[in-house]
Amino acid sequence: MDKSWMHSDRRSKAYEFGVEAFLNFVVENLLTTTHIRCPFVKCVNLKLFGVGIIRDHVYFNGIDQSYKNWTFHGEPWEATTNASRNVEEDDGHSRYSFVSEEIDMDDNDFGDFGSDPYEFANVIGDGDQPVYPGCRKYTKLSALVKLYNLKAKHGMSDVCFTEILILQGDLLPEGNTIPTSMYEAKKTLCALGLSYEKMHACPNDCILYRKEYEDSTNCPTCGISRWKEGKDSILKEGVPAKVVWYFPPIPRFKRMFQSHETAKSLTWHAARKSIDGQMSHPADSPSWKLLDDKWPEFGNEPRNLRLALSSDGFNPHNSLSSR
Repeated sequence: MDKSWMHSDRRSKAYEFGVEAFLNFVVENLLTTTHIRCPFVKCVNLKLFGVGIIRDHVYFNGIDQSYKNWTFHGEPWEATTNASRNVEEDDGHSRYSFVSEEIDMDDNDFGDFGSDPYEFANVIGDGDQPVYPGCRKYTKLSALVKLYNLKAKHGMSDVCFTEILILQGDLLPEGNTIPTSMYEAKKTLCALGLSYEKMHACPNDCILYRKEYEDSTNCPTCGISRWKEGKDSILKEGVPAKVVWYFPPIPRFKRMFQSHETAKSLTWHAARKSIDGQMSHPADSPSWKLLDDKWPEFGNEPRNLRLALSSDGFNPHNSLSSR
């Protein structure tokens, strides 16, 4: 598909037709008009919006020109070498071997750790890759983390940081692994973290603009606008009045099992041998036992996690004088 329009003037017809062709390509391949990653230069495919909002972002602000392979929008991932997909091994056992040996898991039980199951393992592999051939002090990952910390500490813009990356790559010896754009840097660092989703919300907390309200511009309950009002009382279309951050818990639970020690702690209640009648673990509590009795299938799987709320004293409705 022709992508030359990405470098055209945003006021030109070539850019206008290119944006529409891109959106049509996305809808045809992803079969959705909502929850699409936005390739706008500031969103860099980290935020999800509907087609209408993405169209406005790309028209008025521009597309990330370093986004050459549209992997988030239907194009196939570029082939990766087997070496980059090797998970760290020790004596022929993978890093997951403890979990599989202790609780009788097979390879199919690991599930999908993300859009690319090996993405996290690949990033950990970057921790062993020197930033340039022969460098012993910094790896690709440690250098990138230090550079990004400087960006955050001194408030660099994305454009400034991109230019520093390009300059750094030119200064280092040939064959260095420094990314050449903010997009590539974020793509690497985001694999270290976990996914989140920003949702537009009604300022009065009536609704979230998702599902059937994805493309709405006014709250169906109170009628207030979705967009922020400027000092001149004019609505800033495309700028939400309120944003809620959603952190899906399941990917975080899966990530916990990628560590030998954490996985051992998470399943310790099923593997422990000593039961002396004393409450030495939450598994000894009546609430834990009630869950096991009420949902035996859930209780029989040691990897299932139980969530509990704990508070060191709280004042309901702020109506009591007692602390």
